[in-house]
Amino acid sequence: MRRTLIKNAQIVNEGECFTGSVVIENEVISEILKEGQMPQEPCHETIDAHNFYLIPGIIDDHVHFREPGLMHKADMASESKAAAAGGVTSFMDMPNVMPQTTSLEALEDKFERAQKESLINYSFYFGATHENIRLMKYLDRSKVCGIKLFMGSSTGNMLIDDMDTLESLFEEAPMLIAAHCEDSHLIARNAEKIKKLYGDDPDVSLHPAIRDEEACYSSSALAVRLAQKHHARLHILHVSTAKELRLFEDKPLTEKRITAEACVAHLLFTHKDYAALGTRIKCNPAVKEPSDREALRNALRTNKIDVIGTDHAPHLLKEKEGGALTAASGMPMIQFSLAAMMELVREEVLTIEQLVEKMCHAPARLFNIEKRGFIRKGYQADLVLVDPDCEWTLASNLILSKCGWSPLEGRRFHAKVKKTFVNGNLVFDHDEIIPNHKGQALTFNRPA
Repeated sequence: MRRTLIKNAQIVNEGECFTGSVVIENEVISEILKEGQMPQEPCHETIDAHNFYLIPGIIDDHVHFREPGLMHKADMASESKAAAAGGVTSFMDMPNVMPQTTSLEALEDKFERAQKESLINYSFYFGATHENIRLMKYLDRSKVCGIKLFMGSSTGNMLIDDMDTLESLFEEAPMLIAAHCEDSHLIARNAEKIKKLYGDDPDVSLHPAIRDEEACYSSSALAVRLAQKHHARLHILHVSTAKELRLFEDKPLTEKRITAEACVAHLLFTHKDYAALGTRIKCNPAVKEPSDREALRNALRTNKIDVIGTDHAPHLLKEKEGGALTAASGMPMIQFSLAAMMELVREEVLTIEQLVEKMCHAPARLFNIEKRGFIRKGYQADLVLVDPDCEWTLASNLILSKCGWSPLEGRRFHAKVKKTFVNGNLVFDHDEIIPNHKGQALTFNRPA
């Protein structure tokens, strides 16, 4: 039995920030001590936190780690290391890989890969298609995080825009539906208009005119109506517009069946940033008006936005070449998501307690994750030490994602992850990955 004491920390947990210590015993949190309290038994190792924040590990509900089939961009080993360096201790990965995660065999293959390769904890979405609704009843509710629904343009055959299939999905889904909501018909219409005016591959700055507010709102509103009709559990991913916020209730997460995610890109960037960053910030849905970003930021202080995710989606830079219709959509964000959101804390957009709620507690509640997401006795010791007063610049040599770039390169940050623990094991320590342990499959406490 090994005991590790983390002392002199500013512990941020469940709406509080207090000076104290945490004892890790093997994989779990065994003691939480207020200032002046001593551990019940001797500890083998003591870490002085120097008044750094000690927070639960970040749970990212929305990543694309590209394995299998797209591993020239990323893989579970590389991206889980990047995640650990950013204080992310658990991820939920999307199904648009090769082969797509739309069969039970493909789903099991991803779990087997993660068990061998991932430095942090993991789960995987099952991708819904027109043909595989019947398979959903065979999904393990304690193991699979959710069902991914593409209601907009997507990879391969995972776009569902047939009403009969959508009705069946919302009626029969045995667990949470995580939806990418953009109206593909409106997008196609907008694209034709823009092409007539600006050519076959217009400048990336026109991306928000193609994937516009109405395309997002129309699709999100349809998903909400279907969820309400069938009493389904719906989670709308990467909300990007102020108008969509009208669809969500400002009440506690435990009282809702329809929830919303905001992604780091939409909280940081607007269409004005295309001038400097170009296709590096091209993503679906597009970053939009400053007023949309402001509305999303304001919603973080309410219960309209429940969680902050990344939509971490690495591409090689050569795949980002082109314009609004040819450059790949997506960007690597997981390694620096916590640092970026700490800037919003510094700017008083949200408090450190609200950050921990949206990035740690709420994902655990929303997905009913067992014994993670909180600093509680008996919970898995997924913990992060963050120095809130450490100014640094993001240089390319710090990037661990396989693609080797970030849209945040050159930015100054004022907080930095110092240590990351996964299941009680130190996996990141002062800019060094410690790859001696593997993550675990997340488990979900859902009624049968």
